[in-house]
Amino acid sequence: MDGDADSDVPAPAFEARLHAEGVEFDDRDAVLLRTVAAEGSLNAAASALGRSYSRAHGRLGELEEAFGPLVERTRGGAGGGGSRLTDGARALLARYDRLRAEFTGVAEATETVVEGRVVERTGELAVVETDVGRLRALTPPDAEAVQVTLRADAVTLHAPADAPPAGGTSARNRLEGVVGTVEVGEAVGTVTVGIDGRDGNVSLAALVTVESVERLELAPGDPVVVTFKATATRAVPR
Repeated sequence: MDGDADSDVPAPAFEARLHAEGVEFDDRDAVLLRTVAAEGSLNAAASALGRSYSRAHGRLGELEEAFGPLVERTRGGAGGGGSRLTDGARALLARYDRLRAEFTGVAEATETVVEGRVVERTGELAVVETDVGRLRALTPPDAEAVQVTLRADAVTLHAPADAPPAGGTSARNRLEGVVGTVEVGEAVGTVTVGIDGRDGNVSLAALVTVESVERLELAPGDPVVVTFKATATRAVPR
């Protein structure tokens, strides 16, 4: 991701992404294509979004290598040339919109809550001792006994062999578990993961794309590693 920011584009409440050939298509990419369509050229779109043309051009090239032709360019003529989206780009945007809509329909209703106690603090982040182990979470000051809430759309699932190492970063929580159930919709799948806790098994919900379910070949009983950012994990007093 480049360092330019779109001040007029609010950050999504979740991170819907499409994947192809190792490249992710996300909200910034969708905004870029829609702005090309609205402005009539990549140069004008980059200017409107406050991005450099070179980075926008480079990003479009990466996307086209993975997803196929997305922008048709014309030169000269009475209209001075310009750019317009291909049928493939419009289909990609429609697919992305369906993914976002399905996320929106279930993301806020699907969350996991565990109780714990704050054992360490670093600014707004605290280490909370829970039944499934120590979790880092955004925590109100002076709170000790807390409930930690994790939205399913903040969870990332990994095959054990491809998971980040334990203790690799303090910015990300990491748990090991076993897939319980897999429910797949048109674009989104809901996966439950059983995590062994001191007082029994805790079921954690993860909201992932169908592509991720297929890529990871997720099935009940499979071992899986769950990671989620500390800043996406929130604790409230109980």
